[in-house]
Amino acid sequence: MEEKTSSRFRRICVFCGSSSGRKLSYQEAAVELGKELVEKRIDLVYGGGSIGLMGLVSQAVHHGGRHVLGVIPRTLMLSEVTGETIGELRTVSDMHQRKAEMARQADAFIALPGGYGTLEELLEVITWAQLGIHQKPVGLLNVDGYYNSLLSFMDKAVDEGFISPSARRIIISAPTAKQLVRELEEYVPEHDEITSKLSWEVEVMSYVPEPGIAT
Repeated sequence: MEEKTSSRFRRICVFCGSSSGRKLSYQEAAVELGKELVEKRIDLVYGGGSIGLMGLVSQAVHHGGRHVLGVIPRTLMLSEVTGETIGELRTVSDMHQRKAEMARQADAFIALPGGYGTLEELLEVITWAQLGIHQKPVGLLNVDGYYNSLLSFMDKAVDEGFISPSARRIIISAPTAKQLVRELEEYVPEHDEITSKLSWEVEVMSYVPEPGIAT
């Protein structure tokens, strides 16, 4: 039996769609990412639920024997909205606490194809990295060029002076899970002169559980 390799990451947060998308390649990529996390002995943090790409990646990690933590606002716990969460479920009061808790739990972030919610979560952790709130790697699993337009926008923003070259390098993109995880492992954060002087309070990334909620 082939021995599994370990990673410097204990847990990775995966942002992705609650839909499966129209291409089979998106679904295959979600499963492959889950298998890659298992191979690297990395646990999963995700937004909870069992539908769409969220369900596929969480099932792959769970079936591979790794821990799965789903963080979900109480309002979205209706099974017809998200399906049943796989693994451990942690409920929070709102979307802001959800993002803060997922970020606190994770050592790195990966975005699979998704819609508004995926993009919003992705851009927030990129912004936090730009501001020096965290130094965790952020990756795009750019399946079949799904995120090419977004990456082109970022390059345009650099050209027009709205994103610095160092901030552009925060986001790591790769077409396969194996390549992306490898590049995230090699990521070294850069510090510019302004953000290196900022001092953020711990509360920015903290999470206080509601009464009666297991942690």
